[in-house]
Amino acid sequence: MNAPDNAFPFDAALEPAAERVEAKAIAWRRDFHRNPELGNREVRTSKIVAEHLRALGIEVKEKVAHTGVVGLLVGDLPGPVVAMRADMDALPVTEEVDVPFRSEVETEWGGQKCGVMHACGHDAHTAILMGVAEVLAGMRERIPGTVKFIFQPAEEGPPEGEKGGAQLMIEERCMEEPKVGAIFGLHVTSTHHVGQIGYRSGPLMASSDTMRVFVRGEQTHAAMPWRGVDPIVVASQIVLGLQTIVARRMNITKEPSVVTVGVFQGGIRKNIIPDDVKLEGTIRAFDEEQREDIHEHVKRISEMIAAAGGAKARVMIERGYDVVVNDPALTAWAVPTLARMAGEDNVAVMDKVCGAEDFSFYQKVVPGFFFRLGCIPPSQDLKYAVPNHSPRFFLDEGCLALGVKALSALALDWLASNSR
Repeated sequence: MNAPDNAFPFDAALEPAAERVEAKAIAWRRDFHRNPELGNREVRTSKIVAEHLRALGIEVKEKVAHTGVVGLLVGDLPGPVVAMRADMDALPVTEEVDVPFRSEVETEWGGQKCGVMHACGHDAHTAILMGVAEVLAGMRERIPGTVKFIFQPAEEGPPEGEKGGAQLMIEERCMEEPKVGAIFGLHVTSTHHVGQIGYRSGPLMASSDTMRVFVRGEQTHAAMPWRGVDPIVVASQIVLGLQTIVARRMNITKEPSVVTVGVFQGGIRKNIIPDDVKLEGTIRAFDEEQREDIHEHVKRISEMIAAAGGAKARVMIERGYDVVVNDPALTAWAVPTLARMAGEDNVAVMDKVCGAEDFSFYQKVVPGFFFRLGCIPPSQDLKYAVPNHSPRFFLDEGCLALGVKALSALALDWLASNSR
């Protein structure tokens, strides 16, 4: 049965409004792309965002969590509060994409010179939410409630020694005054073509924890290894041992998980067995109980293998982002809205993503829904699409208008549904 004509009162206005703002969104995105800024340093970006919101008559609060911006659009009709979030920070990546607005910005990261690039698409996220703000500001007299626009710094992580990101935004009460009832967000993805949207109820993106294992042996001449304890051999055995956690200790029929060692540092000369080796890696999980179990297995395996080899292991695990968990009820509610905006054939359940996102922390406060927006040209084979975080990551700007429509519709539909 078809819905009555008045079931979705904002739809007729959304399409032309999104079309009107598309050119602006493209211009904003290119400007941010040419002038990327790292986490907690998004000074220029946040200034542009704040000025745009103020020009729309939106109440603005700046310097939230260092460089964050929170905008408040109060509709003319009474109702609840909905939030939408975009992240603004770039990555320490030297761009290799040949576009007229490519980044020429340079920085120093980890003691090395490198470029700065919006290699994860946060420039698009910021431009999309600015477009949403303009669309919704033009409908203020019809909005039943309040829309909160959260422009967040440091999603990729704050500089060492600083706090930042979603956790600090929440600590500084971005979800309060007024209190938010639900939150929506999106992320551009190279796994989908422009025009397509991917979603998943429940766990969508993994938790992300850092593990460090310090192995202490006993230095000796490499020609006489029996006179010391070789931490390189012990650490190698630990690396292999850690690979059994997912393969043999986790119930992989429940949820996937990943334990990866990405750093192996030890020794400075070919004929000297060193005293110490450092391992560093990442742990990804989609279930909190499995996450805790993995932490225990990493500690026990590392310490016991080291002891068996006559060495000692000290394990440090730093909890990072939690699992992005889409509220099942909110997800079921949101999918029809996305289907109206993109077409039913273009909205589908997607695979879990082992990447992490600090949108998860907002979902600990209120029900939240996070979806993926395709950004690869329709003519390109997805098998050859370059992933986010690559210096060759390319975004088809045709995705911006759909992002504006989708987020606008979710906000308006949710307010209309919850103001009755």
